[in-house]
Amino acid sequence: MKKLITILISFTLVFACKNKSNKEETPEPAPPVSPVVTPVVTPTAPDINTTYGFSVLKKLRGIWNGPVTSTTPLGGYPEWIVDFRPISENQISAKNELDTLNDIHLSFFIALYNNQYKVAFRNGGSFGGQKRVSYFLADSVSDLGTSSFYRFAEIIKGKKRAYTEVIFKADSLYIRSYTNKYNTQTTATPHMVWSAKLQDSTSCQPAVSNFSFPKKTLKKDFSTTFSGQAEAIYYSLSTDPFPENAQPYLGITNAAYSYAAGYTPAASKKAVLIITTQPLFSGPVFLSANLKYRSRYVILAANDANFNFNYMHPGTYYYYAWYDADGNAAPTSGDWISTSNITFTLGSQGTASTTTQINFTIP
Repeated sequence: MKKLITILISFTLVFACKNKSNKEETPEPAPPVSPVVTPVVTPTAPDINTTYGFSVLKKLRGIWNGPVTSTTPLGGYPEWIVDFRPISENQISAKNELDTLNDIHLSFFIALYNNQYKVAFRNGGSFGGQKRVSYFLADSVSDLGTSSFYRFAEIIKGKKRAYTEVIFKADSLYIRSYTNKYNTQTTATPHMVWSAKLQDSTSCQPAVSNFSFPKKTLKKDFSTTFSGQAEAIYYSLSTDPFPENAQPYLGITNAAYSYAAGYTPAASKKAVLIITTQPLFSGPVFLSANLKYRSRYVILAANDANFNFNYMHPGTYYYYAWYDADGNAAPTSGDWISTSNITFTLGSQGTASTTTQINFTIP
């Protein structure tokens, strides 16, 4: 009996081991694993009909004039005249000179950047003879009709580097610019304030009609323009992505003047060349109210006989020269002026020449 029990135990152990061995040799198949599917994300195409800041283009049209205050070495001055007109169906601009070393060319247009359509602001020109141009994009807008606010921030670093506020209230325009002074400050601080009133909205109408301005079409694709750059500010104009000579429609006027017999200027004095869209004289009568139609002007040394007004809006103009005899920067008694309503017409991307003679002493 003892032997039988031993044999049964041995048999049971052998059978168990065998079953275990069989199970290890033929494992059960693993359950199937569902494949991981990564969904394809299609980028949303930008819609130019929702261009951010678009309404500013229409609001800028016209001749504006007002005082400037600034923290720059130029300081402030009582008048800055800006003639904003369309230069294409999606762009409006104005070029202005103070003198031969200081000028500014402002331009607003529709751009594509970071898969968004926005109004861009190009601010370029000369400061003390040194060139620079900056690019901004609309990043804050509030348009309430009669009053509106637009902020344009430097494209790469944003408003901590530089930004410009464009504010409309009824017939007033305020442009306030801020900068961190060549990256020497952690935030941008006030740079310049221009407080202007609308002078004329008729001079721009031919260009408005010509382009059916404004339209929601693309002017510049900036999608890759600023890749790898530290900021969208240029001090070498050879690398400017939208240089002045690429601006459409604008022309050049070569303006000259002379002095009549008996008028001998002092070299230390200044002369001012003035271009208007309406005449300043009716016979011998000075039409002071028409000073609101001034479009371009420049202050020269009294013995500088000519000046080229470049990037100028096409149109018909009146041209005058004025000698500031007393140096008070305003036409007053004793100053000399040209009294002829010299007219000229500048065509699209054309060149015009005009000349006048200083021949009258203001009584």
